[in-house]
Amino acid sequence: MLSLLRRVAVDLSPVRESREFRLLSLGQTVSSLGTQVALVALPYQIYVVSRSPALVGLLGAFELGPMVVVSLVGGAIADRRDRRPLLAASQLGVVAVGGALTAVSVATSRPPVIVLLVLGGLLAGASALGDVTRQAIIPGLLGPDRLRTGLAFNYGAFQATAIAGPGLGGLLIGVTGVAGNYAVNAASCLAMVAAALAIGPQPPVGAERHQPVARAIGDGLRFVVRTPALAGSFAIDLNAMTFGMPRALFAVLSLSVYHAGASGTGLLYAAIAVGGTLAVLTSGWVATANRLGRVVIGAVLGWGAAIVGAGLVRSIWPAACLLGAAGYADGISAVCRSTISQSLTPDHLRGRMSAVYSLVVTSGPRLGDIESGLVAGLVGALDSVLLGGIACLAGVGAVALGYPQLARYDAEEALASTARLSSAARAPASSARSSPTSGPRITNPSRPRSTSIE
Repeated sequence: MLSLLRRVAVDLSPVRESREFRLLSLGQTVSSLGTQVALVALPYQIYVVSRSPALVGLLGAFELGPMVVVSLVGGAIADRRDRRPLLAASQLGVVAVGGALTAVSVATSRPPVIVLLVLGGLLAGASALGDVTRQAIIPGLLGPDRLRTGLAFNYGAFQATAIAGPGLGGLLIGVTGVAGNYAVNAASCLAMVAAALAIGPQPPVGAERHQPVARAIGDGLRFVVRTPALAGSFAIDLNAMTFGMPRALFAVLSLSVYHAGASGTGLLYAAIAVGGTLAVLTSGWVATANRLGRVVIGAVLGWGAAIVGAGLVRSIWPAACLLGAAGYADGISAVCRSTISQSLTPDHLRGRMSAVYSLVVTSGPRLGDIESGLVAGLVGALDSVLLGGIACLAGVGAVALGYPQLARYDAEEALASTARLSSAARAPASSARSSPTSGPRITNPSRPRSTSIE
């Protein structure tokens, strides 16, 4: 029994053995807690002011534009210079927008919805830049041996904040109003700024000479398209979140269907996170599993089935339990997809790949906000959840047929292949530094980033 627990329990060795990963994880945990607190506040405030599910869903549309532009440009920049200043700058952007939301909410109890939508878009853009940069840093802190377990812990830490954050956010709305939520979000991001400044330099390994940003972005997108297992993992998650994520309706469901108020809204957000955290706490087996693509396909089917169930119940506790089951499936999917994406990508492309990954992870729920809000305006909130779950299940079949390489993915083969590519990229960079007159200048710093575990 004890050996079984060791095999399935999350592995904490990356946190114990790498000081820099430990610092980055601590900064992420604190800042993510603030993000989750604000995540409850913004759609709740828009719905209270407008009483329109469609306007709540429109928040996703306002967030998508800044996220797309900032992620793609930020990913290209992260592949050509030290990633720490970029991470710190992104968090200072969150602090500035969080301060603006606080000021607007203090100034009036009914701010114009357009102001909330615009500030929400700016907040999403700054957060997306931080996500892209942090994801590009992590593999270099861990090395291939600790990559899977480190990514599992990283996702688990995020999910833990997603449990506490929405509940805390709901309580803060009742005590201080939404202004308190935004202030907490702004203050929490200072922890990530401190972590970014405390770790060592993080230049990309094997970086190419500086290309025009547009060309660098194009190279990153072409890499994703030409790696079918990677593209399939993105497509299946985009399907799950676009059709199966009903978070934009949580405030609507809590207030008008379950009659549970702001605390009920927090419960629905937290339910998904509880399931995701349980998935991560039992994710030790991922370190030895190879056919992760098949696991992802099965997990997304489980997510869609649970969402269908949530659309069939009219009480908050059964709905929360089903959302918890959906969160468990999503947690398994997220851990496996993170490993797939990082294991298939050489370091000099990780910023741009992370930009696409971040766009998928963050834009999927925003597209889901738009879809669920618009459908709810036509057929009602519960039917919107039900139809979204059914569409998700259908989409899984389409992705599995369109990207058969996802089911054939083998983790050991992918890690070995990427390690060879990264080693090959280091060799010409080192040669160019030692002989500056031979060939074009390589933009790697003279001090390569250490990937050892301290």
